[in-house]
Amino acid sequence: MSTEHPPIEPIVTPYQMRFLDETQLSALQSATLDVLETVGVQFPSKQALAIFVEHGAAVDHETQVVRIPRDLVYKAMSTVPRYPVLGARDPALDIHTQEGMTFFTNDGCGHQTVDFRTGEHRSSTKADLVMMARIEDYLSAISFFWTIVSAQDCGFTSSLHEIEVAWNNCSKHYQSVTLLGAERCRYGVEMATVLRGSREEIRVRPPLSMICCSIAPLIQDKDAIEGALVFAEAGLPVVFMSMPTLGTTAPATYAGALAIGDAEVISATVLMQLASPGAPVFHSILHAWADPRTAAYVGYPLDSRARYAPVEIAHHWGMPCLGGAFGTESAELDSWQSAAEIATDPLLVALAGAEIVTGIGLRDTYTLLYPEAILLDADLYHRARYALMEMEVRPETLALEAIKKVGPGGHFLSQKHTRTHMRTALVRAITHQLDADNKYRPPRDVAREKVTWILENHHPEPLENAIQQELARIIKAATLELER
Repeated sequence: MSTEHPPIEPIVTPYQMRFLDETQLSALQSATLDVLETVGVQFPSKQALAIFVEHGAAVDHETQVVRIPRDLVYKAMSTVPRYPVLGARDPALDIHTQEGMTFFTNDGCGHQTVDFRTGEHRSSTKADLVMMARIEDYLSAISFFWTIVSAQDCGFTSSLHEIEVAWNNCSKHYQSVTLLGAERCRYGVEMATVLRGSREEIRVRPPLSMICCSIAPLIQDKDAIEGALVFAEAGLPVVFMSMPTLGTTAPATYAGALAIGDAEVISATVLMQLASPGAPVFHSILHAWADPRTAAYVGYPLDSRARYAPVEIAHHWGMPCLGGAFGTESAELDSWQSAAEIATDPLLVALAGAEIVTGIGLRDTYTLLYPEAILLDADLYHRARYALMEMEVRPETLALEAIKKVGPGGHFLSQKHTRTHMRTALVRAITHQLDADNKYRPPRDVAREKVTWILENHHPEPLENAIQQELARIIKAATLELER
């Protein structure tokens, strides 16, 4: 039985690809500033409106629309930390964001699962999240843990149960996708304080962060934004995510959709910095397309070239970015579509330089969990990780001595250099695992076998009993207060 896990293996690369030039980035930023100043963003929160009034923004209390002048935007944006820390339970797994390094997590927040043992298609439960937390604790492709599926059997306080699951079954940083509302977020801060021991320590190594989604076009969600203010005050990171859909909730052009999405993210970021200067905030735009025949949500059309532009938009503001990848529309686990739609994603989003990235492990447009899918996606992740590594060129790897010994027409099997390097030269993908007859096995069979092995053999060290009991007490108190 193992309580240890492999170290996290982020994508580390010296290479970079530009999708937008400086002229384009400046034009997009100027459009965002224009939207913020002349059109505005709706904030249906008296608390948020009061903060904007205090700092001189133009607030229409009847419509709840806030118009933010450019100088106030620039002033607020100057206090956003460029490289925040995402603290883990295990200090060795803390994420120190930095240039040239991209950390991935799973997708979220699914609500359906295909039961690993019975094959039943059903609603997700807390037990499913426990299982996935243990699997993801083991996988080196996963640097931090998202709410991959929701604990739908836990009621209104499910987001707090999900925090408890994450910290009891995974040693990595936890980023909640379901935590909403000031009350629940205050309980989340209390849970983080119990885990770390003090408010000061959660600022230094924040073990918890949250996703805060806007409502396209140009509306902030009341519960999300008020919960984010609670987190900002405590020094816990917040990711502001816009999800514009071209043709319905955003203009039908790339640039217009990005301007709308950026205005939503920046308006929320400005609010956080006005309320709590220096609060750690990530920028994220995950846009999609509306099918003009059916109005269906499409994430991976043939032309999706703007997919990685939001990373550069974030960096142009001086902000860290959460990028998106792996979100196939396929409901099948291992179809051609499920691989084709995501195959280049980890490579390109890392080349764009995203600090953190979501997307591994779900199917059917971020809603459906096959537990073994995360092993298939992790294989694609590691293909990208190896592809972007800097090649090692030095006397030992040039192998000139062995080449001179073998000469024209020879072979290298007898060389000491070959014996030293051959076993590490070939890194087997999930498609190159051998059976007893030395034939390649079906990847899905390999993935299922690995899930079984992890669940039987990998047991992350649980929290101390006193901390477990205190977290359970907090959840009980929250349930009594919030569900009455």
